[in-house]
Amino acid sequence: MPFFLFLAVFFFLFSLQTPCFYGFLLFTTERHNTTQAMTTIYPISEQKRKFLHELPKCEHHVHLEGTLSPDLLFTLAKRNNIELPAHFPSSIELCNDRYEKFTDLQDFLDHYYIGMSVLMTESDFEDLAWDYFVKAKHDGLHHAETFFDPQGHVERGIPIETVVNGFHRASQRAQAELGISTKLIMCLLRHLPSQDGLKTINDAKQFYQDGIIHGLGLDSSEKPFPPELFEECYALAKKNCPEIGLTAHAGEEADPSFISNSLDLLKVTRIDHGVQSYRDDELLKRLAKDKVMLSLCPLSNVKLQVVSDVGELPLRKWLDYGVPFSINSDDPAYFGGYLLDNYLAVESRFNLKPEEWVQITKNSVDGSWIDAARKKQLHDEIDRVHAKYRDVLV
Repeated sequence: MPFFLFLAVFFFLFSLQTPCFYGFLLFTTERHNTTQAMTTIYPISEQKRKFLHELPKCEHHVHLEGTLSPDLLFTLAKRNNIELPAHFPSSIELCNDRYEKFTDLQDFLDHYYIGMSVLMTESDFEDLAWDYFVKAKHDGLHHAETFFDPQGHVERGIPIETVVNGFHRASQRAQAELGISTKLIMCLLRHLPSQDGLKTINDAKQFYQDGIIHGLGLDSSEKPFPPELFEECYALAKKNCPEIGLTAHAGEEADPSFISNSLDLLKVTRIDHGVQSYRDDELLKRLAKDKVMLSLCPLSNVKLQVVSDVGELPLRKWLDYGVPFSINSDDPAYFGGYLLDNYLAVESRFNLKPEEWVQITKNSVDGSWIDAARKKQLHDEIDRVHAKYRDVLV
């Protein structure tokens, strides 16, 4: 009886064409769309997990200052007699809790720059980077191109030499003791005046010429500071060191024009993040044609609310267009996931075929600033791992 009553009411409303009827349709349509938008979470088999773990990985988007774990942060604060601000979390537990509550990029950066204040000596910077390399090695890292922000330290009175020498020592240890090849990428903070960036580039000139620093990047708050503000900085860096690798954060929160302008004005050959590229099909075609690699940071994008779930990233569209991308951890101590965590997050949302993972990791190798011999070595290792698991991954 209730069913027939429902039908009677339904057709009565239909005949009247009342707002109530249209509200009913809107309600059911919204429910349908919400259900469609829900992200599927795929189980990961033990064999698939082992395959992803063993795949040789390159990381192109990790900020060394962003690997500062709460444990190391408080250790260094004590070592260097640093008194943190009263509003800063007072314990490891409270720090971890704060890391779960970033509202956006700027909220994260405000906390991030306070954390940096505990880094004072060469040993501090070496300990920080070494801690990252050890963790990443366990995730299958073979090659790392790591960011660092000298301006954030120099403005605190820390000489640029202290920063670079500490990170360089850790990089040399990673090569010698862990077999990880490394490159250092100096980033400019886009919220600081471009004139400050020019000075930083000149201060670092000898490090570039000595082969200690290999690239230039652009990070920090994106939307208020478009790439055209730093055109002169990038031109100077290229003049000082013609073989320099150029990249820039673009299209994390800002529109696709930030990506296009970084390519056209800054002459970068790589884009960090690049999430918003999906909104411009012509740009996607350009990225694919020119083999411009995007350095994707899945868990970071969720943490900073670029997307609400990893499954919302346009990863399938990039694959369909042939846009190369690598998977990275960004600021892993703050975002709850190192390199393998990000690989597993992607797998749990996209259920990629082993062959697609091979293509992603090989594109990651090809987008690295390493010579042909090292690329072949990594390609061969990827093929070896694929062959090992090919018959058990169906």
